[in-house]
Amino acid sequence: MDWTTQNLLALGFVEFFLRNWALFAMVGTLCVLYIVPAMILRKYVKIIRNILDDMPLPFSMSPRDFERVEGVPVDFRSFDGHGLSGMIVSGNPQQSPRGFIIFAHEYASDGYSCARYCKPLLDAGYDVLTFDFRGHGQSTNEEGYKPRQWASDREQADMEGAIAFAKDYLERKGLPVELGLFGISRGGCAAIMAAVDVPGVKAILTDGAFSTDTTLESHMKRWATIFAKIRVVAQNHPPAFWRFLRWLLLRDVHRTFGCRFPSVRKAIRRLKNVPMFFIHGEKDGFIQVSQSQMLYGLATDPKYLWIVPGAKHNQSAIVQPEQYSQRIVAFFDQHLAGLTDSALMSDTLSDLAQPLGQLPDQAPPPMKVNGIRAGARR
Repeated sequence: MDWTTQNLLALGFVEFFLRNWALFAMVGTLCVLYIVPAMILRKYVKIIRNILDDMPLPFSMSPRDFERVEGVPVDFRSFDGHGLSGMIVSGNPQQSPRGFIIFAHEYASDGYSCARYCKPLLDAGYDVLTFDFRGHGQSTNEEGYKPRQWASDREQADMEGAIAFAKDYLERKGLPVELGLFGISRGGCAAIMAAVDVPGVKAILTDGAFSTDTTLESHMKRWATIFAKIRVVAQNHPPAFWRFLRWLLLRDVHRTFGCRFPSVRKAIRRLKNVPMFFIHGEKDGFIQVSQSQMLYGLATDPKYLWIVPGAKHNQSAIVQPEQYSQRIVAFFDQHLAGLTDSALMSDTLSDLAQPLGQLPDQAPPPMKVNGIRAGARR
């Protein structure tokens, strides 16, 4: 192509551009408004998905943390048919039977960890069904599914299977079909999600519970600021941007991880008249205190909130062992066993008397009663 031909083509292009400048302006605007944000969102989702998949454990747990308990081995199936293993641990035979509680362990643990949290309940006379979520302990793995720190529809199905098994067990024993649920971290999330519209669940106690969707949104804001090249932009995204990004992320992980992560926040709104007790460590660096505060605010009365001073994630039972024991027994005594005439029990729960509105978003206020920060039913 000679010089003359090149000039003619250039002039032709310039003439075409001048005649259609509005079209070019529209195309350029669309690129700025849609393509560039789409690329930014795609990058955010990829970064957060990888971190979500590889996030390290918030704590390490050793069998030396507690004295192991033994029970009667049982096998049952989750609601989606997956095989699960567990055991029924009988309460103290020197105490009158008080009720039946299902324990849901934390991520990367197993059903034996019930000894760390449930020993006071066993000593008080409660029977406990503890089991291993799929991919943990003696329960089998599911091909293609990787358990993570976040409660998925698989853990919900496992908990639903445990509830169905427990109800059938109580019916065969001729006992009242009334259950308490006790879940730690991810196990507490599964307990809340599985209890929706399930008759017979009389009380739910969680330690370190959270809602995956809002927790991920909080993590996204922090991670985006860390990884963004233009930090000032990442720090000033509108709230709608984060909600949309959260929606995109959950859709992406549904496809890439092969599972759903239901919202505990939405599930708790559907739980009506089920007493709930939320425990959370003040120093929890993995799940913010505001998560339990939010869930408490969404729950219906009667409800209780205890922010444990100095405790990290899932460490409240170690930091405050005596008060932990008294409070969890008192909660189930009143709302599962129906022992409303115990003065000690009433005093223990009445300590949780601070309105939620007085609690800050992230850190508990100065201690008020016996070194305990708490929120309670209103």
